[in-house]
Amino acid sequence: MKKTKILYVEDETFLAKIVKESLESRGYEVLLEMDGADVMTRFHEIKPDICILDIMLPNKDGFAIAEEIRQADIAMPIIFLTAKTQTIDLVKGFHKGANDYIRKPFSMEELIVRVENALRYRNGEEQNQGQKDEIRMGKYIFNPHRQTLTYNAEEKKLSFRESELLKLLHENRQHVIDRRDILNVLWGSDSFFNSRTLDVYITKIRGYLKSDPALEIITVKGVGYRFVME
Repeated sequence: MKKTKILYVEDETFLAKIVKESLESRGYEVLLEMDGADVMTRFHEIKPDICILDIMLPNKDGFAIAEEIRQADIAMPIIFLTAKTQTIDLVKGFHKGANDYIRKPFSMEELIVRVENALRYRNGEEQNQGQKDEIRMGKYIFNPHRQTLTYNAEEKKLSFRESELLKLLHENRQHVIDRRDILNVLWGSDSFFNSRTLDVYITKIRGYLKSDPALEIITVKGVGYRFVME
């Protein structure tokens, strides 16, 4: 059975060794790169199934690398590992093409879960590409399988997590969905850090849907969200 290839980019030698060995013990093939300038060469050589990137790297940072990876492969799952925790850093990471963002220090169990989630489309659902999977939302067409949102023939590519969140909101439309349920389903825990990340995602999705006033994500204070389609 072919092993899943992970391109892991990290310049902290001790951490890199621990993470690499832990991932390999779970059956993954891990290719470690420690210099940001060499990442894209390695990317094209090994053709990974997923990329795990540190942000602070010598010669080229993770943000720049993520942009280049996204240009080369729009569907490549990308996870950032970083000590950066400010909301502006989270937003920048997602704008550069990240599917997920894990704060250091982290547990290997958390990393494994997030890797598995990010790989779901490539390793599972992509096998059903021929299946029609379009959802009409007002003036938009949402395709959760292709992770796209189309408005007036203009198609926007969503990240894995954006697509999963929009799908969850749509499935529970007209009803209040508990914030903790969203966090536990999509992030695996309702930690403070994940809660801040959810805020970023909700803001982004509201922005994507702003061209149709009939669509609204209402915040129910102290509870969660309600996705309204008039």
